[in-house]
Amino acid sequence: MADSSFDVVSKIDRQEVDNALNQAAKELSQRYDFRGTGAKIEWSGTEAIILQAEAEERVKAALEVFQEKLIRRNVSLKAFDAGDPVASGKIYKITGKLVEGISSENAKKISKIIRDEGPKGVKAQIQGDELRVSSKKRDDLQAVIALLKGQELDIALQFVNYR
Repeated sequence: MADSSFDVVSKIDRQEVDNALNQAAKELSQRYDFRGTGAKIEWSGTEAIILQAEAEERVKAALEVFQEKLIRRNVSLKAFDAGDPVASGKIYKITGKLVEGISSENAKKISKIIRDEGPKGVKAQIQGDELRVSSKKRDDLQAVIALLKGQELDIALQFVNYR
């Protein structure tokens, strides 16, 4: 009997992030408490998002609006790494990056969790920026998914290619 397996990945649906950004930009332009503050949000390249406003508390509020839109679109906040407000002349800016892929140190940490706390006979292999988990029993794979969902990791995880 062949082994069953699944992949642990950390990917972002770019279309959902773009939709959240457009919704946040529309809300910033229409809400009364953002009028006259110069609050705006935009892409900076393909990986970064810049929020800016004329006051520090307004740029933080704009960040909250964007995070709220991400949550509504089922994009994990762990996938968006926002910096601190930085003053640039009269304008305050927050630069945030989208985080994708599992770094080698996080992959090692996840495989160690699976080895130490997971069922016996489950193997985890690091393959680039993803992790392949395999076992002879599908129930063991379900237990590993439940185990990883219960862990407090600093990246958003998805489970794909379950066979």
